[in-house]
Amino acid sequence: MAEIAVEATEVPAQLPHVRVAVLGAGKMGGILLQAFLKQHLFAPDQIHATVGHAERALALSTQWGVDVSTNNLEAASKADLILIGVKPFQVPDLIAEIRPALTAKKTLVSFAASVKTRSIEEEAGLEIAVVRAMPNTPSALGAGAAALCRGRFVSDEQMELAKRMFETVGRAVVVDEKHMDAVTGLSGSGPAYIYIIIEALAEAGVKVGLPRDTATQLAAQTAFGAAKMVLETGYHPALLKDAVTTPAGCTIDGILELEEGGLRVTLIKAVMRATERAKQLAAG
Repeated sequence: MAEIAVEATEVPAQLPHVRVAVLGAGKMGGILLQAFLKQHLFAPDQIHATVGHAERALALSTQWGVDVSTNNLEAASKADLILIGVKPFQVPDLIAEIRPALTAKKTLVSFAASVKTRSIEEEAGLEIAVVRAMPNTPSALGAGAAALCRGRFVSDEQMELAKRMFETVGRAVVVDEKHMDAVTGLSGSGPAYIYIIIEALAEAGVKVGLPRDTATQLAAQTAFGAAKMVLETGYHPALLKDAVTTPAGCTIDGILELEEGGLRVTLIKAVMRATERAKQLAAG
């Protein structure tokens, strides 16, 4: 029987009319860029990215199939939507560098920690839409949590586009800018707290006789499953906890030890402390 030729078809971009620049395509910028491509939000020829070194630009351009250079101004001039992925202290110089390419029709999306929207607006020197975002590292696996807030000149359409971008790497919520330091203390720093909890549970498993690799897998999957239950059922964590806790059973004894050890209060204090530090960094 003769083989039937099947013509390969490209998946069209969901947003074919938006040109994007990722200025500082490092860890988070690179994660977002690859998610845009994987989920076909933008086509490769719609994306322009920059990095600090020419050799790195060439390597990434080959790897991703998009235009990667070291010229921030050129990339910004080609884009409608400009993502700012440089370190916080580099933001003023970057905005000054790309200022000739900025117009009131463009949108700036910054995920530089602790840099306020008003600061970017003032550096830009015009009434330009600025969206500030705080994603976290599980975005690398499409399991991120991001909070976004709007500057003074952001339209509902621009905000929705920014939210849609961050939903390519997880869940995204919109908050008032006054809450962004709290977001940093909770979901920005939060993965580190969860890793400690998983590590401690795994160590406990070893203590009671489990092989280390088995204990680690069980601890990590348990944390993942519990989080999934909260997100997908919509039930309050306390209700889900009660469903596990049978009268006079094993779980209630474990919970009593957690309460006596102050786990709940310690986690609350950790978020409060990280939030206060974020406020200090934002204040300079």
